[in-house]
Amino acid sequence: MGFSEIVFCGRQLSADDLDLIRRLTVDFPHLSLHELASTVSELLNWYRPTGKVKTRECVDLLQRLAAAGQLTGLPALQPRSRQTTGAVLIDSRSDLQPPVIGALRDHRPIQLQLINNDADRVLFRQHIERYHYLGYRIPYGGQLRYMIRSSAPARPLLGCLLFTSAAWKMAPRDRWIGWDDATRRANLSLVVNHGRFLILPWVQVDHLASHVLSCIARQLPHDWWTHYQLRPLLLETLVDVSRFHGTCYRAANWIDLGLTQGRGRMDRHTQRQGHSPKRIFVYPLCRNARQLLCQPTIHQLKGDLD
Repeated sequence: MGFSEIVFCGRQLSADDLDLIRRLTVDFPHLSLHELASTVSELLNWYRPTGKVKTRECVDLLQRLAAAGQLTGLPALQPRSRQTTGAVLIDSRSDLQPPVIGALRDHRPIQLQLINNDADRVLFRQHIERYHYLGYRIPYGGQLRYMIRSSAPARPLLGCLLFTSAAWKMAPRDRWIGWDDATRRANLSLVVNHGRFLILPWVQVDHLASHVLSCIARQLPHDWWTHYQLRPLLLETLVDVSRFHGTCYRAANWIDLGLTQGRGRMDRHTQRQGHSPKRIFVYPLCRNARQLLCQPTIHQLKGDLD
């Protein structure tokens, strides 16, 4: 792996960056891996839109550098409990519930509850791990999680939504937008990925999924702005064609852009194989989304869009 090949989370590391990482590893041998990662992130100005350093991503980078022989003397990752390493402990809170049925009108207005407390975070993780075929994995970058609730008496839980930072590179999406590499790097933060969509298995309400997609397209831009001071222009998602047809996305007027090449969503070096192709759907959040995404200085976008 040469200098020109070291790219992580959209940043290409220079020889000077790598030298800085090596010197920190030697000069501060008593730092834990997380402390070293936080220090590297700060010195390389590797921040989230919220102003926090990208410690977790940087831990991954340091481990990859060590595995590639580019970094020696890396401290070991300290063992943590299952609760903090991302393993999801399942308990009775996510057990099967009585059927939720009826017409969509019986449950409207559908409530999209932005998760902001520990109890709901635990419940969200359990439901995704237990009932979504991909399970729960801690995502990189920005993320918002929602509970889908009915307005019927007792406000039964209907499902869960997860939105995360966009895929680094997807050829059909990038061609549709009209991106070159430089503009994609500048504006990728204005695309949000719909990473998990779960309607709970005991919920049988016709047209619920497409209705939820229409509702979240109106609500998410405001919530993302509140949390990250960025107003997204485009939503994207990947649908496993071996399992689903994308019917609810089509019904909600998402645009089918074709298939991925069968690599992981965050594969920056086109090396990971074994992933089945996914169908790419996108949803513009304003009428001129493609034109705005091709402007080289749009990354500080503010305010409402037409």
